[in-house]
Amino acid sequence: MYEMITYKEVLCRAEEQLANAGVEEAALDAWLLFSWVTGISRAVYFMDSGRQWTSQEEQKRYEALIRRRAKRIPLQYLTGVQQFMGLDFQVTPAVLIPRQDTETLVEYALQRLHPGDRVLDLCTGSGCIGISLMKLGNAQVWCADISEEALKVAKSNGQRLGCGEIKWIQSDLLEQIEEKEFDMIVSNPPYIASGVIDGLMPEVRDHEPRLALDGEADGLAFYRHFALECGSFLKPGGRICLEIGYDQGEAVSGLLTTAGWEQISVHQDTAGQDRVVSAVWCKNGSNGAE
Repeated sequence: MYEMITYKEVLCRAEEQLANAGVEEAALDAWLLFSWVTGISRAVYFMDSGRQWTSQEEQKRYEALIRRRAKRIPLQYLTGVQQFMGLDFQVTPAVLIPRQDTETLVEYALQRLHPGDRVLDLCTGSGCIGISLMKLGNAQVWCADISEEALKVAKSNGQRLGCGEIKWIQSDLLEQIEEKEFDMIVSNPPYIASGVIDGLMPEVRDHEPRLALDGEADGLAFYRHFALECGSFLKPGGRICLEIGYDQGEAVSGLLTTAGWEQISVHQDTAGQDRVVSAVWCKNGSNGAE
């Protein structure tokens, strides 16, 4: 039988449990899970923090979630949702959790899109980039990913957010893409060097899909493919917009320069770190490897 305990006592206990497990934002995560289980707002809690938690079912559910969070399972996989560009996206362990860094890529792309532009989102994951560009930029969107499970999540997000017209393609990079003449190709590809992954936080290393993280030996494998192959899928004057790691701007720009791209530029996120590389394809139907 569950002990009678107040909301405040439960939260304090949960925060301590998470802190002892090494969770960086233990207090915030304890609160977010509490609010998600109970539906109680901060204002209501502050007025009623001494109230006893009478629902044993809720208490049991909350404590189970805290135990799972203490095992460093990401909060978003526990709640099943992450907000991105003001939209709520469903997430599962099949997809990378959308991050604020990637909003920099979407915001940059939106500034350069025109209504009706044709956009290909490669390595779409949850679909957050492509769906945001359709919802906020009125673009025609194709979303591709190698993972069938990731595409299921992305399709569900598209349907729930009113983007049923997106074309979903299971494809290993560009291999199964039959459409051409895109105005823009966007991607947040795997860009972490293989040897670095084991040193990442447990939430990322142990729970997010390695397929969406691993950029092979130097983290640049996907950019090499894009630099050589994406031009033939764009209209002359079409643009590629890629998320990059904070230290990859020079290397990715060099790959694009060698492959014949023009107007190459690097753009920073809100923290002032390199986050997006953009380039324009000015050749007509040719491959940048010439």
